[in-house]
Amino acid sequence: MAKGGKSGGGKSSKGTYRSAVTGRYVTAAYGKGHPNTTIKESGK
Repeated sequence: MAKGGKSGGGKSSKGTYRSAVTGRYVTAAYGKGHPNTTIKESGK
């Protein structure tokens, strides 16, 4: 996977992850690797 596709925004993508510590959006890879400190959001 190459970096630099869509950066920023993530409101329209489904299954986004947010950090429980900072409240900022993180990558799905980070969310899966840190389930205790991230919150999985299901996009509506």
